[in-house]
Amino acid sequence: MGRHQRAETSGLVSFVLCAGVAAVAISLYLDYAPAIWQVTQRLFSVCGGIVAGCGVISFIIGYSRHSASFTLQRGWLVPLRRILEILSLSAVYAATIFLSVFALLGIMNGVMGLMFMDYISTVCGAIAGVVGYLTFVQAELLDSKTIASLLPLFVISGVATAGLTSDDPNWYHNNFSQLGDRTTFAARMFNSTLMLAGLCIIIISYFAISELITTYRMHRDWQDERRNSDTEYIPHFKVRIVCLAILLTLSGIAFIGIGMFRYSPHPILHNVFARGLPGLIAVQLLALPWLAPQLSKATFVISDVAILLCAAAGYNWMQGGDTLTNVEALVGMLYLGWFIVFSRQIAAIEADRVQAQLLHSQMKSSTQDDKEAATIEATQASAEILSTALAQDDEQAQLASRLSARK
Repeated sequence: MGRHQRAETSGLVSFVLCAGVAAVAISLYLDYAPAIWQVTQRLFSVCGGIVAGCGVISFIIGYSRHSASFTLQRGWLVPLRRILEILSLSAVYAATIFLSVFALLGIMNGVMGLMFMDYISTVCGAIAGVVGYLTFVQAELLDSKTIASLLPLFVISGVATAGLTSDDPNWYHNNFSQLGDRTTFAARMFNSTLMLAGLCIIIISYFAISELITTYRMHRDWQDERRNSDTEYIPHFKVRIVCLAILLTLSGIAFIGIGMFRYSPHPILHNVFARGLPGLIAVQLLALPWLAPQLSKATFVISDVAILLCAAAGYNWMQGGDTLTNVEALVGMLYLGWFIVFSRQIAAIEADRVQAQLLHSQMKSSTQDDKEAATIEATQASAEILSTALAQDDEQAQLASRLSARK
């Protein structure tokens, strides 16, 4: 079996194991947990935690089982880097699964009512099976595009769940900061969603920057081999990539800071992160053609359009035509959408790089084969010439011997 078929087969095994473990664990929890811990929100939190645990274990096994980074052949830095990658990605997957499962259980409970509690262990087992299958397959075939697809999923799930469970019905008339400016379950979920979104942005940025550096180095190596300037050359590449990495990392830190420091106890820190984030986003989108010229021109156009839409929404809010909540929602969704487009561009660059490396290796092998064939042909031609010369020498020798015999 090939790589993809093995991943699908292992994913099916993960589906069965995760579904069985989750169903049994939730059934035991319902039988032995005290009544206070079987209240709806606490029960859904435990169910989401069990499903998230199954998904994270499945992801870790799938991501690390074929890794050669733990052999210490290249020192301690490579295994340490891989461990940090696994921990960071596991945190993103755990948050995504937990928030998605919590929101899904809340919707199903609202539709079915009290009857839903009779099926909760079976439903959670089925969800855990699907989650185990998806995380294992994604871990086997992971790229930045896959990680970026998780970002809007858990952000929307977390914000929607926090908004639906909030005890403040008027938060939407002010801003999103009011939704998280409490100590309730909804506020904690909203703030946790922002912090995990920032973590996800930093992780995706790490993969994106690594891919841009790898691709550029590959083209430079080929340029040195061919001794020409046909391959792309980007002046001041190190400065550009460092600036891009700093801006993306600061954006993730801003999301983390907004969720970590609520407005009421920390108004100055909250405003620093909340008001600094739009500036960071504007600089990224406006300077993108200089920061990452490897991206397509359509990405640059989309970035400029997003800036214009955000500016128009901000002007409309300042004129009193809209609420700050709508402006913040628009800016957040546009930035997440742009980030998905950016990540898919990086994934496309990675796919093109792999294909180019394959073609390059094939061309090198074919060139070597042609050289060997030419060498063999030249050797055969030399051998034929030598044999012909020897035959002519033999004929001349025979002819000379005959003439001497006649004399």
